[in-house]
Amino acid sequence: MKELSIKDFFDICRQRFVLSIVTDALPDDKKIVEPHIHRPGLALSGFFDRFPHQRVQLLGETEVNYLQTLPEDVLYERLEEMMTMNIPCFVVSKGLSVPNQMDFIANEKNIPIIVSRLSTEKLFWGLARFLHDYFAPDQSVHGTLVEVFGVGVLLTGRSGIGKSECALELIERKHRLITDDVVRLKLQEDRLFGFSTKDIGHFMEIRGVGIIDVERMFGIEAIRKESRVDIQVELMPWRENMDYERIGLTNQHTEHLGIEIPCIYLPVSPGKNVSVIIEVIAMNHILKTYGYDGAEAMQRKLAEEMQQKARQRTINTHNN
Repeated sequence: MKELSIKDFFDICRQRFVLSIVTDALPDDKKIVEPHIHRPGLALSGFFDRFPHQRVQLLGETEVNYLQTLPEDVLYERLEEMMTMNIPCFVVSKGLSVPNQMDFIANEKNIPIIVSRLSTEKLFWGLARFLHDYFAPDQSVHGTLVEVFGVGVLLTGRSGIGKSECALELIERKHRLITDDVVRLKLQEDRLFGFSTKDIGHFMEIRGVGIIDVERMFGIEAIRKESRVDIQVELMPWRENMDYERIGLTNQHTEHLGIEIPCIYLPVSPGKNVSVIIEVIAMNHILKTYGYDGAEAMQRKLAEEMQQKARQRTINTHNN
């Protein structure tokens, strides 16, 4: 199970959410273990049944103003009871100041209080997006991810089959590279997305040439940081005795992180223009998303033609 230490959380999000520390230090043992944010209104009023204490607790203007209205003894009792639980941290919006008792108990219980200058709404949704992205299931696969006509195409196959060379030709044809060699797949809102595993730029290895910088060579329009993964194309060596799909009525799928996507097994042979075929695959995928399937349309037309010929033969038989 993934977890994120409070120290790492603070370092990563410090500039993004304009964060500062109110308590004395960031403890080493405090970790965020789930992606949800909680605003503890009921807990501050003394109702702790079903209190999700394991979540990041966000205090906005409403919560802080409510705490300031409580008598000191009640305030101390509520905060003491709340902070006996294993809360990862409090995050306070709008640069608001929390009551001194809260600061004292938080230091005593080793629970950090972090303040942001952002509004409560911006902070809530920003933290929610960040944590959902961080905790999203992910995996890495050997392959190359390109965006062709807006369709995310994951090119896979054994080393040396020509994935990078195919991607390079697609880039030259004004399509875009997301990452080469290793693709990090992540599940976000039941959709599969692909990223680079390293944030070092868009480099590509071309055997016989070496490493090239795609962004510098082809321009910023030739790259993207991420893309949906819509379809997988497995490049395979051509074999005479293999039974390859020729009509397209049988749809094959593969699964990543519990999500099924269409998979096409594409035989590769010398002289075959794979990049043009990848473009055709992407355009065909777009047509299918709009409800048009070329193979099914041809099958319907053939069936209609056969029915028409059968009716004509029946008519001719009756006339004779």
